[in-house]
Amino acid sequence: MKAGIYLEKEQVEIRELPLPEVGDNDVLVQNLYSSICGTDVAVFTHGPNTGHKVTVGGEFGHETVSRVVKVGKNVTDFSVGERVYPYPRYAKGDTKRAGTIGGFSEYILIPNAKRNHSLYAVDDCISDKLASLIEPFTVGCRAARRGMIPWGKEQYVAGQNAVVFGCGTIGIAAAVAFKHFGMEKVMICDRSDFRLSLAEQLGFAVCNTASENFETSAVSYFGTAPSLNGTVASIDCWLDAAGAESILDDFLRFGKIESRFVSVAVNNMPRTIDLLHMTYAQQSIIGSGGYMPEDVRDVQEIMASGKWELERIITHEFPLNELEQAIRTASDVDHAGNVVVEMKG
Repeated sequence: MKAGIYLEKEQVEIRELPLPEVGDNDVLVQNLYSSICGTDVAVFTHGPNTGHKVTVGGEFGHETVSRVVKVGKNVTDFSVGERVYPYPRYAKGDTKRAGTIGGFSEYILIPNAKRNHSLYAVDDCISDKLASLIEPFTVGCRAARRGMIPWGKEQYVAGQNAVVFGCGTIGIAAAVAFKHFGMEKVMICDRSDFRLSLAEQLGFAVCNTASENFETSAVSYFGTAPSLNGTVASIDCWLDAAGAESILDDFLRFGKIESRFVSVAVNNMPRTIDLLHMTYAQQSIIGSGGYMPEDVRDVQEIMASGKWELERIITHEFPLNELEQAIRTASDVDHAGNVVVEMKG
């Protein structure tokens, strides 16, 4: 089989590897489409240890949709020809491999495969291309869920407002999930007009924070509410899918009373927080990493509903033998949205 191999900074290659042998409890899947994650771009652009823990000389990629091509003799959960989503946390039986399951390889061996654990069935209403975005959409869905206020089982308080910083796939996914869960108004902010135009096509209000005043735009769209520092935009939840240092600072200064902040971006810098201010403002800071089975369910429901033309955010498609160019294209936020790799030739 052909496999994308990570070598070092700005170097990958397509290598021929032996087809994995299928054990009695294993499933072999053929990848159909794989999407390029921001962490794939980071480790390609900046070198090892800057994205997921990608092994030099090893397979990588984790956002993929596949089809079952062979099952072990003890496997009864799956049948050949079934379309599946390999759940990265458990696909290889090792959570440390979540970012390197072999999404850029033609085939993946799923050891001790279990339905709704390492492999999930994919709804027939979802195209192959869109299904390759299930993984990043589950990340965004989990972040949006963390930003909602529960109201009974599987229900959330509706009628609130949210702003999402970062108009990549995860940011757009979070915005869509917010609306799905009952947020009244959702705005997406970024510094790329190209990516913001994709969000606008999906019906979202947008703000380019490089050329527009965020406070003015937010007040105009959301209306006003009280804060400890005076009148501010009525935003109940701020979600950071960008990772800029200024976003948390702005929340602490301009967040209304009882507002909350969700961090799903990679924020690895130590921060100083005025806890007394947060106490009197009754604010919350919430972390969100990864995803859970309910996120896979909800994302497929969103994608299958047809309410959102989500394939609009996929702006480029490449064959596997052009993997390096695909990653370089994905890094150009001013000219590319989501980039997918067609795997099956």
